Amino acid sequence: MKNKLQNKIEEDALLREVVEDVKNEQLQQIWNKYGLFIIIGIALILTATVSFESFRNWQARKSQELSNAYSIALSLQNQGRWDESLEIYNALAEKASGIYADIAKMQIANVYLEQNRKDDAAVVLQALIDDKDALPQIKEIAALKLASYKLDNNAPADEVSGLLTPLIQDSESADIARELLAMLYIREKNMDQAQAEYQKIASSATASDSLKARALDMINLLSEIN
Repeated sequence: MKNKLQNKIEEDALLREVVEDVKNEQLQQIWNKYGLFIIIGIALILTATVSFESFRNWQARKSQELSNAYSIALSLQNQGRWDESLEIYNALAEKASGIYADIAKMQIANVYLEQNRKDDAAVVLQALIDDKDALPQIKEIAALKLASYKLDNNAPADEVSGLLTPLIQDSESADIARELLAMLYIREKNMDQAQAEYQKIASSATASDSLKARALDMINLLSEIN
């Protein structure tokens, strides 16, 4: 640590000396004293600094442009101008990367659902779930939406549980996934298993108060049925 500090002090002193020599226009003295490789090194440092600033400014502008495009698409979606919003979302999904691309794909599915194009929405959601580069949180939401869609449309039980089981095992959405799984068990007339899932929600340390309240209501209702 001491050696590193000493080296830093020496490097700072050297740079100050070089700068002072430049100010005094003693270029020949610099050349003779430090050698060509030091001058090249200083040039590279300056170039790297300028390049980093340029990249950071470009990145900030790009992020702002993506944010503006998303805001416009969302406004169009809220106005029911589906085709216009989809055009922007599709462009973002294709040309952007990271969270903007993932959210754009999610919004494409939402637009399809609002248009009652449920099968198209399911295709987009499944592709998002299968995308290894998508953010885990976005993939969780996609899995919940797709599971809910399949549940509402009487898809086979193994398809629904296949989406929910991984979320129950390891995700921030475990409690919501359990609620959907309990609904699946009710649909399949497996009331005991449904009640067991609701019990887990009611005793969960992470479930919201409203979710726990719904679980308790369902436990009482299922108890009466049984």
